[in-house]
Amino acid sequence: MTATETVREIDGVPLTPKKVALAGPPTFATIEEERLHRKQKLVGALRIFGRVGFGEGVAGHITVRDPEFPEYFWVNPFAISFRHAKVSDLILVDHDGNVIYGKHPVNRAAFVIHSAIHEARPDVVAAAHSHSVHGKAFSTLGIPLDPLTQDACIFYNDHTVISAQGGKVVFDVEAGKELAAHFPTGKAAIHQNHGLFTVGETVDEAAFWFLSLDRSCHAQLLAMAAGTPLQIPHESAEYTQRQTGFPLAGWFSFQPLWQEICRTDPELFD
Repeated sequence: MTATETVREIDGVPLTPKKVALAGPPTFATIEEERLHRKQKLVGALRIFGRVGFGEGVAGHITVRDPEFPEYFWVNPFAISFRHAKVSDLILVDHDGNVIYGKHPVNRAAFVIHSAIHEARPDVVAAAHSHSVHGKAFSTLGIPLDPLTQDACIFYNDHTVISAQGGKVVFDVEAGKELAAHFPTGKAAIHQNHGLFTVGETVDEAAFWFLSLDRSCHAQLLAMAAGTPLQIPHESAEYTQRQTGFPLAGWFSFQPLWQEICRTDPELFD
């Protein structure tokens, strides 16, 4: 810089190019810290689901593995409102449906389906399901989500349609295992005549995939009602999926929702 050049500043801070690092998922000093964090995120996700209208009586559940005992998972208990859930309400359940920790009963459907998914897929840390209106409506078509928008491309070639046990309340353990057997890979499943399931490496990821999938189902239903929607070409859809559909992208996309629910619902931490 020469003597005649003026230094550009705002509030006394020089305007110079710099790299700003992204803050990713936290690390933990102890298992106890990680367990509490997972439980807090689970309750935050439940409250967000309640806020957007995903509650339907006692239906719907989000689960996350315990970091110390991964064969057990934390889940919202039976008949506790998404909107009013607290960390102290959560229960820890084993693959036989026994409540290992907590004071509330387990939703039988939550145990049967989620335990089967967690047991069949070691890669799944968290799973989400609810009877969302657009997910239910779309599931009756028995078709996969089309790449109609950039957001829908998140799920391009990374979700499945399951017809087995469709429309039947899944209370039987073997029925849950059959459902899980049709969901061996991918981040999402559309269970025919039932609704949506999403999974991830974190609660954040699984919850955001569910929110995004439900909205993409809504968008496709609207587009199909209006006419004949044009699909994004394979190469573009595949490229967009790689750029927006990886686990860290799902985690990041959940953070604004997490910030909002922490600000408005601090009692979730009780």
